[in-house]
Amino acid sequence: MVDQQSDFAAPEDFAGQTVLVCGARLAGTSAARALLALGAQVLVTDSGPARVADGLPAGARFLGAITDVPPGVQALVTSPGLRPDHPLFSAARTRGLPVFGELEFAWRIRGERAARWLMVTGTNGKTTTVRMLESILISAGIRTLAVGNVGVPIIDAVLAEEPYQVLAVEASSFQLHHSATIAPWAGALLNIAPDHLDWHDSMQQYAMEKTKVWAGTYAVANADDPAVAGPFAAIRAEHKRSFVVGEPSAGQYGVHDGMLVDDRQRPLLPVDDVRPPGAHNTANALAAAVLAETVGVTPQQIAAGLRAFVPDPHRNEFLVELNGVRYVDDSKATNPHAAAASLAAFGRVIWIAGGQLKGAPVDGLVAEFAPRMRAAVLLGQDRDVIAAALARHAPDLPVIIVSRTDDDAMRDVVAAATSLAAAGDVVLLAPAAASLDMYPDYATRGRAFATAVAEQAAHRADAGQADAGQADAGQTL
Repeated sequence: MVDQQSDFAAPEDFAGQTVLVCGARLAGTSAARALLALGAQVLVTDSGPARVADGLPAGARFLGAITDVPPGVQALVTSPGLRPDHPLFSAARTRGLPVFGELEFAWRIRGERAARWLMVTGTNGKTTTVRMLESILISAGIRTLAVGNVGVPIIDAVLAEEPYQVLAVEASSFQLHHSATIAPWAGALLNIAPDHLDWHDSMQQYAMEKTKVWAGTYAVANADDPAVAGPFAAIRAEHKRSFVVGEPSAGQYGVHDGMLVDDRQRPLLPVDDVRPPGAHNTANALAAAVLAETVGVTPQQIAAGLRAFVPDPHRNEFLVELNGVRYVDDSKATNPHAAAASLAAFGRVIWIAGGQLKGAPVDGLVAEFAPRMRAAVLLGQDRDVIAAALARHAPDLPVIIVSRTDDDAMRDVVAAATSLAAAGDVVLLAPAAASLDMYPDYATRGRAFATAVAEQAAHRADAGQADAGQADAGQTL
Protein backbone atom coordinates (compact mmCIF):
# COMPACT_ATOMS: atom_id res chain seq x y z
CA MET A 1 0.00 0.00 0.00
CA VAL A 2 1.31 3.45 -0.90
CA ASP A 3 1.43 5.91 1.98
CA GLN A 4 -0.05 9.16 0.70
CA GLN A 5 -0.10 10.97 4.04
CA SER A 6 2.76 13.24 2.90
CA ASP A 7 0.80 14.31 -0.21
CA PHE A 8 -1.43 16.39 2.07
CA ALA A 9 1.14 18.07 4.31
CA ALA A 10 -0.07 21.67 3.89
CA PRO A 11 -3.41 23.45 3.42
CA GLU A 12 -2.79 24.13 -0.29
CA ASP A 13 -2.31 20.40 -0.94
CA PHE A 14 -6.07 19.84 -0.63
CA ALA A 15 -6.89 22.24 -3.49
CA GLY A 16 -8.39 20.43 -6.48
CA GLN A 17 -8.57 17.11 -4.64
CA THR A 18 -11.72 15.06 -4.10
CA VAL A 19 -12.16 14.31 -0.41
CA LEU A 20 -14.73 12.06 1.25
CA VAL A 21 -15.92 13.35 4.62
CA CYS A 22 -17.19 10.52 6.83
CA GLY A 23 -19.84 11.91 9.17
CA ALA A 24 -22.23 14.79 8.55
CA ARG A 25 -22.70 16.18 12.01
CA LEU A 26 -20.67 18.79 13.89
CA ALA A 27 -17.13 17.63 13.08
CA GLY A 28 -18.04 16.53 9.56
CA THR A 29 -19.78 19.79 8.73
CA SER A 30 -16.77 21.72 10.00
CA ALA A 31 -14.43 19.58 7.87
CA ALA A 32 -16.60 19.98 4.76
CA ARG A 33 -16.69 23.76 5.18
CA ALA A 34 -12.91 23.92 5.58
CA LEU A 35 -12.24 21.68 2.58
CA LEU A 36 -14.46 23.76 0.33
CA ALA A 37 -12.62 26.89 1.44
CA LEU A 38 -9.34 25.17 0.53
CA GLY A 39 -10.60 24.44 -2.98
CA ALA A 40 -11.38 20.74 -2.61
CA GLN A 41 -14.33 18.84 -4.06
CA VAL A 42 -16.26 17.48 -1.11
CA LEU A 43 -18.35 14.32 -0.82
CA VAL A 44 -20.08 13.51 2.47
CA THR A 45 -21.37 10.22 3.82
CA ASP A 46 -23.37 9.50 6.97
CA SER A 47 -25.35 6.50 8.15
CA GLY A 48 -28.05 8.73 9.65
CA PRO A 49 -31.14 10.05 7.87
CA ALA A 50 -30.80 12.45 4.96
CA ARG A 51 -31.81 15.38 7.18
CA VAL A 52 -28.27 15.45 8.60
CA ALA A 53 -27.22 16.97 5.29
CA ASP A 54 -29.39 20.04 5.86
CA GLY A 55 -26.57 21.79 7.71
CA LEU A 56 -23.86 20.98 5.18
CA PRO A 57 -22.31 23.94 3.35
CA ALA A 58 -23.32 24.65 -0.23
CA GLY A 59 -21.06 22.76 -2.61
CA ALA A 60 -20.75 19.59 -0.53
CA ARG A 61 -22.43 16.59 -2.10
CA PHE A 62 -24.25 14.29 0.32
CA LEU A 63 -24.10 10.59 -0.60
CA GLY A 64 -26.08 9.10 2.26
CA ALA A 65 -24.84 5.83 3.77
CA ILE A 66 -22.15 4.11 1.67
CA THR A 67 -19.74 1.24 2.34
CA ASP A 68 -17.23 1.73 -0.49
CA VAL A 69 -15.05 4.70 -1.41
CA PRO A 70 -16.34 6.32 -4.62
CA PRO A 71 -14.00 6.46 -7.62
CA GLY A 72 -11.82 9.55 -7.82
CA VAL A 73 -11.54 10.13 -4.08
CA GLN A 74 -7.97 11.03 -3.03
CA ALA A 75 -8.40 11.21 0.77
CA LEU A 76 -10.86 10.68 3.62
CA VAL A 77 -11.55 12.90 6.63
CA THR A 78 -13.46 11.10 9.35
CA SER A 79 -15.41 12.05 12.44
CA PRO A 80 -14.33 10.20 15.60
CA GLY A 81 -17.46 8.05 15.88
CA LEU A 82 -16.69 5.60 13.07
CA ARG A 83 -14.96 2.39 14.14
CA PRO A 84 -11.55 1.51 12.64
CA ASP A 85 -13.01 -1.62 11.04
CA HIS A 86 -15.61 0.32 9.04
CA PRO A 87 -15.75 -0.90 5.41
CA LEU A 88 -14.82 2.57 4.14
CA PHE A 89 -11.50 2.45 5.96
CA SER A 90 -10.80 -1.06 4.69
CA ALA A 91 -11.45 0.15 1.17
CA ALA A 92 -9.19 3.17 1.72
CA ARG A 93 -6.36 0.96 2.94
CA THR A 94 -6.72 -1.31 -0.08
CA ARG A 95 -6.46 1.67 -2.43
CA GLY A 96 -3.65 3.39 -0.53
CA LEU A 97 -5.75 6.41 0.43
CA PRO A 98 -4.95 8.46 3.55
CA VAL A 99 -7.54 8.71 6.31
CA PHE A 100 -7.33 11.82 8.46
CA GLY A 101 -9.11 12.18 11.77
CA GLU A 102 -10.59 15.49 12.86
CA LEU A 103 -7.47 16.44 14.87
CA GLU A 104 -5.02 15.33 12.20
CA PHE A 105 -6.86 17.29 9.51
CA ALA A 106 -6.91 20.40 11.71
CA TRP A 107 -3.17 20.00 12.36
CA ARG A 108 -2.38 19.86 8.64
CA ILE A 109 -4.40 22.94 7.67
CA ARG A 110 -3.03 25.28 10.36
CA GLY A 111 -1.97 28.66 9.07
CA GLU A 112 1.42 30.34 9.35
CA ARG A 113 0.53 31.94 12.69
CA ALA A 114 -0.69 28.67 14.15
CA ALA A 115 -1.50 28.44 17.85
CA ARG A 116 0.49 26.24 20.16
CA TRP A 117 -1.48 23.10 21.00
CA LEU A 118 -1.65 21.92 24.60
CA MET A 119 -3.22 18.46 24.33
CA VAL A 120 -4.92 16.44 27.05
CA THR A 121 -5.91 12.80 26.89
CA GLY A 122 -6.71 10.02 29.32
CA THR A 123 -9.56 7.69 30.12
CA ASN A 124 -11.11 10.28 32.43
CA GLY A 125 -10.75 13.95 33.29
CA LYS A 126 -10.03 15.31 29.81
CA THR A 127 -12.84 17.84 29.59
CA THR A 128 -12.39 19.12 33.14
CA THR A 129 -8.64 19.53 32.56
CA VAL A 130 -8.94 21.44 29.28
CA ARG A 131 -11.60 23.67 30.82
CA MET A 132 -9.31 24.35 33.79
CA LEU A 133 -6.46 25.01 31.37
CA GLU A 134 -8.59 27.39 29.34
CA SER A 135 -9.50 29.30 32.52
CA ILE A 136 -5.83 29.54 33.51
CA LEU A 137 -4.75 30.78 30.07
CA ILE A 138 -7.51 33.39 30.05
CA SER A 139 -6.35 34.59 33.48
CA ALA A 140 -2.91 35.05 31.96
CA GLY A 141 -4.27 37.24 29.15
CA ILE A 142 -3.67 34.63 26.44
CA ARG A 143 -6.10 34.39 23.52
CA THR A 144 -7.19 30.79 23.86
CA LEU A 145 -10.01 28.30 23.44
CA ALA A 146 -10.85 24.82 24.69
CA VAL A 147 -11.46 22.56 21.68
CA GLY A 148 -11.70 18.90 20.70
CA ASN A 149 -14.79 17.29 22.20
CA VAL A 150 -15.76 20.58 23.84
CA GLY A 151 -17.03 23.87 22.50
CA VAL A 152 -15.97 25.07 19.05
CA PRO A 153 -14.76 22.37 16.60
CA ILE A 154 -10.97 22.43 16.41
CA ILE A 155 -11.09 22.78 12.61
CA ASP A 156 -12.98 26.05 12.98
CA ALA A 157 -10.56 27.19 15.70
CA VAL A 158 -7.42 26.75 13.60
CA LEU A 159 -9.03 28.71 10.75
CA ALA A 160 -10.33 31.54 12.94
CA GLU A 161 -9.98 34.97 11.34
CA GLU A 162 -8.26 36.26 14.48
CA PRO A 163 -5.72 33.55 15.32
CA TYR A 164 -5.57 32.02 18.78
CA GLN A 165 -2.26 32.01 20.63
CA VAL A 166 -2.83 28.70 22.42
CA LEU A 167 -5.45 25.95 22.04
CA ALA A 168 -6.38 23.66 24.93
CA VAL A 169 -7.10 20.48 22.98
CA GLU A 170 -9.07 17.54 24.34
CA ALA A 171 -8.10 14.36 22.49
CA SER A 172 -10.01 11.11 22.75
CA SER A 173 -8.58 7.74 21.73
CA PHE A 174 -11.01 7.78 18.78
CA GLN A 175 -9.54 11.06 17.54
CA LEU A 176 -5.95 9.97 18.13
CA HIS A 177 -6.43 6.72 16.21
CA HIS A 178 -6.41 8.54 12.85
CA SER A 179 -3.61 10.93 13.83
CA ALA A 180 -0.09 10.42 12.52
CA THR A 181 1.88 13.67 12.47
CA ILE A 182 0.51 15.78 15.34
CA ALA A 183 3.32 17.09 17.55
CA PRO A 184 1.73 19.42 20.11
CA TRP A 185 3.74 21.96 22.06
CA ALA A 186 2.82 19.94 25.15
CA GLY A 187 0.74 16.83 25.72
CA ALA A 188 -0.56 15.40 29.00
CA LEU A 189 -1.70 11.84 29.67
CA LEU A 190 -3.92 11.81 32.78
CA ASN A 191 -4.69 8.11 33.30
CA ILE A 192 -5.31 4.83 31.50
CA ALA A 193 -8.02 2.35 32.46
CA PRO A 194 -10.19 -0.12 30.52
CA ASP A 195 -12.66 1.74 28.32
CA HIS A 196 -13.93 1.63 24.75
CA LEU A 197 -12.70 -1.95 24.44
CA ASP A 198 -15.63 -2.53 22.10
CA TRP A 199 -14.00 -0.01 19.72
CA HIS A 200 -10.28 -0.74 20.01
CA ASP A 201 -8.72 -4.10 19.22
CA SER A 202 -7.17 -4.43 22.66
CA MET A 203 -6.25 -2.61 25.85
CA GLN A 204 -2.70 -2.36 24.51
CA GLN A 205 -3.92 -0.62 21.35
CA TYR A 206 -6.11 1.73 23.38
CA ALA A 207 -3.16 2.73 25.58
CA MET A 208 -0.89 3.17 22.56
CA GLU A 209 -3.30 5.69 21.02
CA LYS A 210 -3.18 7.75 24.22
CA THR A 211 0.62 8.05 24.22
CA LYS A 212 0.54 9.89 20.88
CA VAL A 213 0.10 13.16 22.83
CA TRP A 214 3.76 12.84 23.91
CA ALA A 215 5.05 13.41 20.36
CA GLY A 216 5.82 17.10 20.85
CA THR A 217 8.18 19.31 22.84
CA TYR A 218 6.80 18.71 26.34
CA ALA A 219 5.51 15.35 27.59
CA VAL A 220 3.42 15.48 30.78
CA ALA A 221 2.36 12.47 32.85
CA ASN A 222 0.42 11.50 35.95
CA ALA A 223 3.13 9.63 37.86
CA ASP A 224 0.53 8.18 40.27
CA ASP A 225 -0.89 5.95 37.51
CA PRO A 226 1.35 2.91 36.82
CA ALA A 227 -0.24 2.48 33.39
CA VAL A 228 0.97 5.99 32.53
CA ALA A 229 4.25 6.06 34.43
CA GLY A 230 5.58 2.91 32.74
CA PRO A 231 5.32 4.12 29.13
CA PHE A 232 6.38 7.63 30.22
CA ALA A 233 9.69 6.34 31.59
CA ALA A 234 10.44 4.72 28.25
CA ILE A 235 9.80 7.66 25.94
CA ARG A 236 12.29 10.18 24.66
CA ALA A 237 11.07 13.76 24.76
CA GLU A 238 12.83 17.11 24.73
CA HIS A 239 11.20 18.01 28.05
CA LYS A 240 9.43 15.67 30.47
CA ARG A 241 7.15 16.84 33.30
CA SER A 242 5.15 14.83 35.83
CA PHE A 243 2.81 15.36 38.75
CA VAL A 244 1.47 13.41 41.75
CA VAL A 245 -1.46 13.94 44.09
CA GLY A 246 0.78 13.85 47.13
CA GLU A 247 4.27 14.82 48.22
CA PRO A 248 6.24 15.51 45.02
CA SER A 249 9.78 14.38 44.27
CA ALA A 250 12.33 16.89 43.02
CA GLY A 251 11.13 18.49 39.81
CA GLN A 252 7.52 17.30 40.17
CA TYR A 253 4.26 19.14 40.65
CA GLY A 254 2.28 17.84 43.60
CA VAL A 255 0.65 18.57 46.96
CA HIS A 256 2.54 19.79 50.04
CA ASP A 257 0.91 20.78 53.33
CA GLY A 258 -2.51 20.99 51.70
CA MET A 259 -1.27 23.20 48.86
CA LEU A 260 -0.80 22.51 45.17
CA VAL A 261 2.84 23.25 44.39
CA ASP A 262 4.84 23.54 41.18
CA ASP A 263 8.10 21.81 40.29
CA ARG A 264 10.05 24.36 42.34
CA GLN A 265 7.80 23.87 45.37
CA ARG A 266 6.17 27.26 44.88
CA PRO A 267 2.59 27.28 46.22
CA LEU A 268 -0.26 27.57 43.75
CA LEU A 269 -3.49 27.31 45.78
CA PRO A 270 -5.04 25.19 48.57
CA VAL A 271 -6.38 21.76 47.60
CA ASP A 272 -9.70 22.78 49.19
CA ASP A 273 -10.06 25.51 46.55
CA VAL A 274 -10.07 23.00 43.68
CA ARG A 275 -13.51 22.50 42.15
CA PRO A 276 -15.06 19.98 41.67
CA PRO A 277 -13.71 18.28 44.83
CA GLY A 278 -11.88 14.96 44.88
CA ALA A 279 -8.36 13.65 44.37
CA HIS A 280 -9.00 13.06 40.67
CA ASN A 281 -9.82 16.73 40.17
CA THR A 282 -6.71 17.71 42.11
CA ALA A 283 -4.82 15.66 39.53
CA ASN A 284 -6.67 17.44 36.73
CA ALA A 285 -5.74 20.82 38.22
CA LEU A 286 -2.08 19.82 38.48
CA ALA A 287 -2.06 18.66 34.85
CA ALA A 288 -3.56 21.96 33.73
CA ALA A 289 -0.97 23.84 35.80
CA VAL A 290 1.95 21.95 34.25
CA LEU A 291 0.65 22.54 30.73
CA ALA A 292 0.12 26.24 31.39
CA GLU A 293 3.64 26.59 32.75
CA THR A 294 5.05 25.38 29.42
CA VAL A 295 3.76 28.55 27.75
CA GLY A 296 5.06 30.89 30.45
CA VAL A 297 2.08 31.24 32.78
CA THR A 298 3.08 32.25 36.33
CA PRO A 299 2.05 30.52 39.58
CA GLN A 300 -0.13 33.50 40.47
CA GLN A 301 -1.94 33.29 37.12
CA ILE A 302 -2.40 29.54 37.52
CA ALA A 303 -3.98 30.05 40.95
CA ALA A 304 -6.26 32.81 39.65
CA GLY A 305 -7.40 30.67 36.72
CA LEU A 306 -8.18 27.65 38.87
CA ARG A 307 -10.16 29.78 41.30
CA ALA A 308 -12.13 31.29 38.43
CA PHE A 309 -12.90 27.90 36.89
CA VAL A 310 -16.58 26.92 36.79
CA PRO A 311 -17.03 23.13 36.40
CA ASP A 312 -19.23 21.76 33.64
CA PRO A 313 -22.47 20.08 34.78
CA HIS A 314 -22.73 16.39 35.65
CA ARG A 315 -19.20 16.13 37.04
CA ASN A 316 -19.46 15.47 40.77
CA GLU A 317 -22.09 18.21 40.83
CA PHE A 318 -23.77 18.79 44.18
CA LEU A 319 -27.53 19.20 43.65
CA VAL A 320 -29.27 19.53 47.02
CA GLU A 321 -29.32 18.30 50.62
CA LEU A 322 -32.59 16.80 51.89
CA ASN A 323 -32.93 15.80 55.53
CA GLY A 324 -29.17 15.47 55.86
CA VAL A 325 -28.79 13.44 52.64
CA ARG A 326 -26.71 14.98 49.84
CA TYR A 327 -27.51 14.27 46.20
CA VAL A 328 -24.59 14.37 43.74
CA ASP A 329 -24.70 14.06 39.93
CA ASP A 330 -21.62 12.48 38.37
CA SER A 331 -23.34 11.15 35.26
CA LYS A 332 -20.08 11.81 33.38
CA ALA A 333 -18.60 8.81 35.24
CA THR A 334 -19.19 6.61 32.19
CA ASN A 335 -16.67 3.88 33.05
CA PRO A 336 -15.47 2.10 36.21
CA HIS A 337 -12.30 4.20 36.50
CA ALA A 338 -14.33 7.42 36.59
CA ALA A 339 -16.81 5.92 39.05
CA ALA A 340 -13.93 4.92 41.32
CA ALA A 341 -12.70 8.50 41.46
CA SER A 342 -16.21 9.66 42.31
CA LEU A 343 -16.78 7.03 45.02
CA ALA A 344 -13.41 7.86 46.56
CA ALA A 345 -14.62 11.41 47.25
CA PHE A 346 -17.36 10.30 49.68
CA GLY A 347 -17.54 8.19 52.81
CA ARG A 348 -21.12 6.83 52.92
CA VAL A 349 -22.77 6.29 49.58
CA ILE A 350 -26.06 5.12 48.14
CA TRP A 351 -24.62 4.17 44.76
CA ILE A 352 -26.68 4.59 41.58
CA ALA A 353 -25.03 2.69 38.74
CA GLY A 354 -25.65 0.93 35.45
CA GLY A 355 -25.83 1.40 31.70
CA GLN A 356 -23.45 0.14 29.01
CA LEU A 357 -20.16 -1.16 30.44
CA LYS A 358 -18.58 -1.48 26.96
CA GLY A 359 -16.68 -4.57 28.04
CA ALA A 360 -15.05 -2.93 31.06
CA PRO A 361 -14.74 -5.10 34.22
CA VAL A 362 -16.43 -3.91 37.44
CA ASP A 363 -15.27 -6.45 40.04
CA GLY A 364 -12.25 -4.41 41.04
CA LEU A 365 -14.34 -1.29 41.48
CA VAL A 366 -16.95 -3.06 43.60
CA ALA A 367 -14.40 -4.88 45.74
CA GLU A 368 -12.51 -1.67 46.52
CA PHE A 369 -15.44 0.60 47.27
CA ALA A 370 -18.06 -1.74 48.74
CA PRO A 371 -17.02 -0.66 52.29
CA ARG A 372 -18.13 2.88 51.44
CA MET A 373 -21.53 1.77 50.19
CA ARG A 374 -24.65 1.58 52.33
CA ALA A 375 -26.80 0.42 49.42
CA ALA A 376 -27.00 0.38 45.64
CA VAL A 377 -29.68 1.09 43.05
CA LEU A 378 -29.03 -0.33 39.59
CA LEU A 379 -30.50 0.41 36.17
CA GLY A 380 -29.72 0.00 32.51
CA GLN A 381 -28.44 -2.63 30.12
CA ASP A 382 -25.66 -4.11 32.28
CA ARG A 383 -27.35 -3.76 35.68
CA ASP A 384 -27.22 -7.52 36.21
CA VAL A 385 -23.44 -7.56 35.64
CA ILE A 386 -23.00 -4.99 38.42
CA ALA A 387 -25.51 -6.81 40.63
CA ALA A 388 -23.51 -10.01 40.26
CA ALA A 389 -20.30 -8.22 41.24
CA LEU A 390 -22.02 -6.77 44.31
CA ALA A 391 -23.29 -10.21 45.25
CA ARG A 392 -19.75 -11.57 45.09
CA HIS A 393 -18.01 -8.79 46.99
CA ALA A 394 -20.76 -7.30 49.19
CA PRO A 395 -23.40 -10.01 49.65
CA ASP A 396 -25.10 -8.21 52.54
CA LEU A 397 -25.43 -4.86 50.77
CA PRO A 398 -29.06 -3.82 50.08
CA VAL A 399 -29.55 -3.66 46.30
CA ILE A 400 -32.60 -2.46 44.38
CA ILE A 401 -32.79 -3.16 40.65
CA VAL A 402 -34.94 -0.90 38.47
CA SER A 403 -35.71 -2.82 35.30
CA ARG A 404 -37.86 -0.27 33.47
CA THR A 405 -36.18 1.77 30.74
CA ASP A 406 -38.79 4.44 29.97
CA ASP A 407 -38.71 8.12 30.90
CA ASP A 408 -39.92 7.43 34.43
CA ALA A 409 -37.11 5.01 35.25
CA MET A 410 -34.95 7.67 36.93
CA ARG A 411 -37.86 8.72 39.15
CA ASP A 412 -38.06 5.16 40.44
CA VAL A 413 -34.28 5.08 40.87
CA VAL A 414 -34.18 8.28 42.93
CA ALA A 415 -37.21 7.21 44.98
CA ALA A 416 -35.53 3.90 45.74
CA ALA A 417 -32.24 5.58 46.69
CA THR A 418 -34.06 8.05 48.92
CA SER A 419 -35.85 5.22 50.71
CA LEU A 420 -32.47 3.65 51.52
CA ALA A 421 -30.68 6.83 52.59
CA ALA A 422 -30.16 8.27 56.07
CA ALA A 423 -28.71 11.55 57.30
CA GLY A 424 -25.00 11.71 56.45
CA ASP A 425 -25.32 9.62 53.30
CA VAL A 426 -24.61 10.75 49.72
CA VAL A 427 -26.95 9.58 46.98
CA LEU A 428 -24.41 9.40 44.17
CA LEU A 429 -25.14 8.94 40.48
CA ALA A 430 -21.80 7.53 39.28
CA PRO A 431 -22.98 4.96 36.73
CA ALA A 432 -19.61 3.39 35.74
CA ALA A 433 -21.22 2.90 32.34
CA ALA A 434 -22.29 4.75 29.21
CA SER A 435 -25.82 6.04 28.82
CA LEU A 436 -26.81 5.19 25.25
CA ASP A 437 -28.93 2.20 26.24
CA MET A 438 -31.49 4.60 27.79
CA TYR A 439 -30.46 8.20 27.04
CA PRO A 440 -28.98 10.13 24.09
CA ASP A 441 -25.94 11.05 26.20
CA TYR A 442 -24.63 11.30 29.75
CA ALA A 443 -25.90 14.89 30.06
CA THR A 444 -29.50 13.82 29.39
CA ARG A 445 -29.10 11.10 32.00
CA GLY A 446 -27.76 13.66 34.47
CA ARG A 447 -30.64 16.03 33.79
CA ALA A 448 -33.12 13.20 34.35
CA PHE A 449 -31.48 12.52 37.71
CA ALA A 450 -31.53 16.21 38.66
CA THR A 451 -35.20 16.47 37.70
CA ALA A 452 -36.10 13.41 39.78
CA VAL A 453 -34.16 14.80 42.75
CA ALA A 454 -35.94 18.16 42.40
CA GLU A 455 -39.28 16.33 42.44
CA GLN A 456 -38.23 14.53 45.62
CA ALA A 457 -37.34 17.90 47.17
CA ALA A 458 -40.71 19.36 46.14
CA HIS A 459 -42.51 16.32 47.52
CA ARG A 460 -40.67 16.66 50.82
CA ALA A 461 -41.53 20.37 50.97
CA ASP A 462 -45.21 19.69 50.27
CA ALA A 463 -45.26 16.96 52.90
CA GLY A 464 -43.63 19.30 55.39
CA GLN A 465 -46.20 22.01 54.74
CA ALA A 466 -49.02 19.50 55.12
CA ASP A 467 -47.59 18.30 58.44
CA ALA A 468 -47.24 21.89 59.63
CA GLY A 469 -50.83 22.61 58.63
CA GLN A 470 -52.10 19.62 60.56
CA ALA A 471 -50.11 20.69 63.60
CA ASP A 472 -51.54 24.20 63.40
CA ALA A 473 -55.05 22.80 63.08
CA GLY A 474 -54.50 20.62 66.11
CA GLN A 475 -53.30 23.59 68.12
CA THR A 476 -56.32 25.62 67.01
CA LEU A 477 -58.64 22.90 68.16
